[in-house]
Amino acid sequence: MKAESLCTAILPSTARKISFRTKEQRKPHRKGHKGKLKMGCFTFVKVVMVVFNLLICLAGMCLAAAGIWVTVDGNSFMKVLPPFTDDFESHVNVGVFCITIGAVMTLLGLLGCCGAQKESKCLLIMFFSIILLICIAETAAAIVALVYSSYTEIILRAWATPGLKEKFGKDKIVTDLWNSTMTTLQCCGFSNYTDFSESYYYKQNGALYPPTCCAGLELFPCDDDNAGFSNVEGCYKQIVKIIQRNVNIVGGIAAGVTAIEVAAMGVSMYLYCYLDKKAT
Repeated sequence: MKAESLCTAILPSTARKISFRTKEQRKPHRKGHKGKLKMGCFTFVKVVMVVFNLLICLAGMCLAAAGIWVTVDGNSFMKVLPPFTDDFESHVNVGVFCITIGAVMTLLGLLGCCGAQKESKCLLIMFFSIILLICIAETAAAIVALVYSSYTEIILRAWATPGLKEKFGKDKIVTDLWNSTMTTLQCCGFSNYTDFSESYYYKQNGALYPPTCCAGLELFPCDDDNAGFSNVEGCYKQIVKIIQRNVNIVGGIAAGVTAIEVAAMGVSMYLYCYLDKKAT
C-alpha cells in the first residue's frame, strides 16, 4: 500500500489508473497460456496421428486388393510381376499372404485413426500394444536370423537345388527365372556348375552345362572340362556379395521402419497420457 501511495503521489493522474497485480493475480494468465499451448500441441499430434494411420489403412487396402486379384485371377497378375517358381507358389500362397498382411495393416490404421479422432484411450492403448508386439516380434526374428545365419545357405540349397536339377530346361518359368538370374549376376547354378550334373538339362543336351557356366565364348561347348576350368561362382555367393555391398541401404530401411514404429508408439502414448490427465 505504501508503494502504491508513493507512486500515485509522484506519477501523473493518468498513471494513477494503473493497478498493481500481485504474483497470485498473474498466475491464472500464465496457466491459461500454458493450457492453450498444450492444447495446440495435442491438436497437432492428433492430426499427425490421423493422417499417418490413414496412409497405413490405404496401403493395407491396396495390398489386400492385390491379394484378392492374385486369388481370383493369378495368371494375369503373374504377367505383371517377374515370374515365380512353382515351388514358391506351392509353399507360399501369395494371395492369402497379401490379404492377411493387408487386412492387418487396414485394421491397425483404422484403430489408430479412430483412437485419435474419437480421443478414445481404449483404442489408443490397443494401438500401442499391437505396435509393441510387432516390434518385439521383429526383434526376435532378427535375433534368430543372426543366430542361425550359418544355416541359411544349407536351407536355401536344399530348396533350390532339387528344383534346378528336375525343372531347369523342362519348366519354362523356372528356366527363364534361372537364366535371367545367371545372366544378370554372371553366376552358375546355386553353388557352382555341379548343380547341373545329372540334371534334366544336362541329360537332354548331351552332357553340357548352360552357357553361363563357362566364362567366354571360346570355352564352347560348355562341357565338364570347360565348366571346371571356368569355375564360375554360384548365384548364392553373388547375391550375398550384393547384399554386403548394399548393407547400408538394408540397414537404413530397417532403421527407418523401427523409427516409424517407435514414433507411432510415442505419439499414441502421448495422446493417451494427455487424455488420461484431462479426465482426472
